[in-house]
Amino acid sequence: MTAAFLRLIGVTKSYDGRAGVAGVSLDVAAGESVVVVGPSGSGKTTLLRLVAGLERPDAGEIWLEGRTVAGPKRNLVAPHERGLGFVFQDLALWPHLTVRRNLEFVVGSAAVPKVPRTERIEEALRLCRIDAHLVDRYPHQLSGGEQQRVALARALVGVPRLLLLDEPLSSLDPALRVSLRGELASLRRQLQLTMIYVTHDAEDAAVLADRTVVMRKGRIGPDSTTGA
Repeated sequence: MTAAFLRLIGVTKSYDGRAGVAGVSLDVAAGESVVVVGPSGSGKTTLLRLVAGLERPDAGEIWLEGRTVAGPKRNLVAPHERGLGFVFQDLALWPHLTVRRNLEFVVGSAAVPKVPRTERIEEALRLCRIDAHLVDRYPHQLSGGEQQRVALARALVGVPRLLLLDEPLSSLDPALRVSLRGELASLRRQLQLTMIYVTHDAEDAAVLADRTVVMRKGRIGPDSTTGA
């Protein structure tokens, strides 16, 4: 059996007896973009949080690059040691930090030397098309689209091995959503990112997915598809 970049084996997570994720098994290849679609409450966000190490599985295992990172009732590798980037649905930018400081915090936590740290920040700002006049602003001083770009830049600045995105475009107006969706697809191809993108929007899947998987009631359904 070929080793997957990311592998979930029978992963289950329950809350107060209710299944958030129920026996999910999923392989993601290196460089693949998997879009997980499903209605609210289907377990999509829980799936991402388990992969990121923000939740512990009740059962099953999670492997990343051939290494077990989580098993029943325990995380074996801490979230910050998994080499992941995460864009949350509410973006979760630190409100007391400027744009630049949001990015600096990530690379500082990764103990990157000072010179490469500056280069990484400038590259992330460039890739996400964040104008220089915005870098000293605070999140509340940015538009919704600008906040989205900053959240993506913060996820990318640590040069993640795996990018996780939880409905990051859901709060944007339709025109901006279309624009940023296209930019994200282009950026993903350019950087050859391995990505899991959670959404309830079929258009997101059509543009961003190499493969689409469908979640319902905590399970991955049989009607998953391969994209273009």
